[in-house]
Amino acid sequence: MTPLAAEVNENLAQISNYLVYSSMAVYTLAFLAHIAEWTFGSRSKVARTAAALTTAPAAAAAPAVQVRSQGTTAVLDKPKVVTRSAPGSRDVPDGPGAAGGTAQGDLYGRIAVSLTVLGFLLQAGGVVARAASVQRAPWGNMYEFSITFSTVAVGTYLALLALKKNVRWLGLILITTVLLDLGVATTWLYTDSDQLVPALHSYWLWIHVSTAIFCGAVFYLGAAGAVLYLLRDSYEAKIASGGTPSKIAASVLERFPSAASLDKFSYRINAAVFPLWTFTIIAGAIWAGDAWGRYWGWDPKEVWSFVTWVAYAAYLHARATAGWKGRKAAYLALFAFACWVWNYYGVNILLNGKHSYAGV
Repeated sequence: MTPLAAEVNENLAQISNYLVYSSMAVYTLAFLAHIAEWTFGSRSKVARTAAALTTAPAAAAAPAVQVRSQGTTAVLDKPKVVTRSAPGSRDVPDGPGAAGGTAQGDLYGRIAVSLTVLGFLLQAGGVVARAASVQRAPWGNMYEFSITFSTVAVGTYLALLALKKNVRWLGLILITTVLLDLGVATTWLYTDSDQLVPALHSYWLWIHVSTAIFCGAVFYLGAAGAVLYLLRDSYEAKIASGGTPSKIAASVLERFPSAASLDKFSYRINAAVFPLWTFTIIAGAIWAGDAWGRYWGWDPKEVWSFVTWVAYAAYLHARATAGWKGRKAAYLALFAFACWVWNYYGVNILLNGKHSYAGV
């Protein structure tokens, strides 16, 4: 039974717009703070990877724990912890982080994170105000989906930071893409706050679309990890073969985790959210049965949601197979995320189907 449509609260709709634009301004300041973080951090020494690779034979022969004298006190030096993702991979310590270990760079980094928190709160407020303006879930069109997507992506990043996970290196990349997402949303995808088409008047809107947004945001973090893995792996391979990377490449890539750590990060992120993506497709099929009288109708959105599922399933299977660890698996992860992006932008804008209510 379709509920009666509520009137649009134009004041709340306008407040939502102001909050979204305010978040963009704050994210811009966070972006500049991250740039300062990387700039001042670049003055630190960045030869950790080269040192690890060139001294690996000597390190292998060294004892696991060394004792050194400090005055009259014996001090135990713990061995460095390195991450190895697959047989044959390089044992390289993680970089010191975006700030490169310098006090000034770290200060700008903490400022950037604080601004990111403020931007997230403003953006989340904009999403909530948008929902309150029409008293429904705030993802009935592409504009609403986009602003909610980037809100969830930033929220997930901040949650990982709160859990003491080493993800500060994601900050600059995340804020850059969030600004691009909000720019596209407010410039080309904006739709006035309004009521839903009848097919969307269902509690499944809260369940199905919210899980799709969350999955996409987490898949994005996994894709970012895969891209950085490919860059860092090439950098480590060049050093291992005796090559000399450019100073800019060394200055940037030394601050990221090792290729092995990035490989594991991407895999674990994608593996953790894949079951929820499976649930998303099942929930969509159930909703389709309620709304249109059939569970599957080869609608473009349905087809590409399933293609995305197959791509991620293939990635997880390949990643669990020794011969597909590393670069091959990373390429497959990026292909899977590209399917998700196409399902959102390409299918909604370029193809016709029952999901044409996207608002574009």
